[in-house]
Amino acid sequence: MNIVEIIAKKRDGFALTAGEIDFFVKGVNDGSIPDYQTSALLMAIYLNGMNDEETYLLTDAMAKSGDTMDLSFINGIKVDKHSSGGVGDKVTLVVAPMVAACGLPVAKMSGRGLGFSGGTIDKLESVSGFRTALSKEEFTQFVWRDGISIMGQTQNVAPADKKLYALRDVTGTVASLPLIAASIMSKKLACNSDAIVLDVKWGTGAFMKTAEDAVRLAEKMVAIGLHHGKKMVAAVTSMNQPLGFTVGNALEVKEAVEALKGGGPADLTELCLTVGGFMLVLGEKAQNLAEAKKMLTETIVNGSAFAKFKQFIGNQGGNVSQIENTSLLPQAKYILPVAAPQNGTICAIAGEKIGNACIEIGAGRVEKSDAIDHAAGVVICKKIGDKVKAGDVLAYVHANNEAKGQKAVETVISAYGFGTAEKQKMIFAYIDKDGVHYE
Repeated sequence: MNIVEIIAKKRDGFALTAGEIDFFVKGVNDGSIPDYQTSALLMAIYLNGMNDEETYLLTDAMAKSGDTMDLSFINGIKVDKHSSGGVGDKVTLVVAPMVAACGLPVAKMSGRGLGFSGGTIDKLESVSGFRTALSKEEFTQFVWRDGISIMGQTQNVAPADKKLYALRDVTGTVASLPLIAASIMSKKLACNSDAIVLDVKWGTGAFMKTAEDAVRLAEKMVAIGLHHGKKMVAAVTSMNQPLGFTVGNALEVKEAVEALKGGGPADLTELCLTVGGFMLVLGEKAQNLAEAKKMLTETIVNGSAFAKFKQFIGNQGGNVSQIENTSLLPQAKYILPVAAPQNGTICAIAGEKIGNACIEIGAGRVEKSDAIDHAAGVVICKKIGDKVKAGDVLAYVHANNEAKGQKAVETVISAYGFGTAEKQKMIFAYIDKDGVHYE
C-alpha cells in the first residue's frame, strides 16, 4: 500500500477503505509515515471530509493503536462521561461522586487543560498529594472496591490520536468534525465503558461557537458510539458565560465541594443533575431523567456524595483535610477587584477571554509543558442579566504575581458586554439513538 496514493485518493474526494485507514494509522503510530505526508492527508480530510463509515474506521483504528482498559470484572454497567471543554467546567468533580453514591461505577480518564479550557486533572491536583498517574491495576481496583476513580490519560491510550492532534494543531486542521469526533471517541472506546454520556458545549467559552455546530459534532460522536455497541446520550449545553462562579483550579475544587454540600450555583447544579441523570438512566439505575435527578439530589441531602468524594480523594493520596476545610487549598497572594466600567445590564461574558485571563496568571497553559499555578484564577461576581453601576465589582482576579494580575484584570473587563440580556438556557438539545431532541 502506498501513502501517496492514499493522499491523492482523499485529495480527489474519494472514500478510503478500511485497509487504507488502518495502514495510515499504523504508519502514524510507528513513525513509518513522515509528518509531511500525514499533514497532507489531514488537510485532504479537512477539505473533503469523511463519510460515516470512514469516521467509524478511523476511530476504531485510533482506539486500537495503544492500551485499552479491561473493566469486565466490575459488576454492572460502566458509564463514562466526557465534556468537550469549557470555562469553569468542574462538572466531573461533582457528578462522579454523586453517580458513584447511587451505586453506579465511575471509571474515568481525564485530561489536562490546554488553551482557554481547563482540565479536570489540573483541578484535582490542587489537592496536595493527589495522584492521577495510576497504574491500570490501581485504577480498576478503586472502581471495583469503591465505585470511583479518575486518572490521567496514559501515554499509551490512543497514542496515534496524540500524534495526529499535534499535527492538526500546527497545520490548521483542528476544526474538522470527523477528526474531532474520532479524536474524542477513540479515547472513550479505549476506556471500554458500556455507555457514554457526552456534554458537548457551545458558545463563547467553548470550542464550538454555535449550537448548530455542537449538535452536528454530538450527532457524529453518538453515531460512532452506537456503531461500536455503546449506549449513548449527548447533551448540547451552553457555555456563553463561565459555568458557576469560579475559573481556576483550586477555586473550582472549592466550588465543587460547595455543590456537593448543596450550596452550588444554580447553573452548575442544573447541569450536574442533567449529565448525572443521563448516566443513571444509561446505567439502568433509574427509569427516566426525573427519577434519576431525584436520586442524585438525595445524595447531596444525605451527604453520601460528599462522603464519596472524600473517599475518592483519599484513595488517590490526596489530603482529605483540604476537602473538609477548603481554606487549606492553595490561595493566591493578591486578590484584585475588577470594576464595572459603566452602568448597565450585563448581556455577555466572553468565556474565552476569561480563560485567557487565567492563562496570563498561570492558571492555564499555552504549551503542554507550562507549569500550573493552582491558586490562580478568576471569581465571577456578576453574570448575564445582572444590573451594575460603574465601579461595582464584576469579578476578582486571584494571582501570585501582581503585575500579571493587573493585566488579567484588563482582560476580564474586556470580556464583559453591556446591553439587553437574553435569558440563558443551559440545555439546548440532547441526542440519543432516536435522534436530536430540542429542549
